[in-house]
Amino acid sequence: MKYKIQCGRETDGRWIAEIEELPGVLAYGKTKKEAMAKTEALALRVIAERYVD
Repeated sequence: MKYKIQCGRETDGRWIAEIEELPGVLAYGKTKKEAMAKTEALALRVIAERYVD
């Protein structure tokens, strides 16, 4: 599976990253790299939970 992480910068300077195909998978970070890493980690947890259930 491949998912695209979309990033953007908020007006307060924080970065937000999300994966639209996985509802609720989004995270903020001080940098773009941090936001993307947090989002990727969350996506892995969400996908793993789907296989356990």
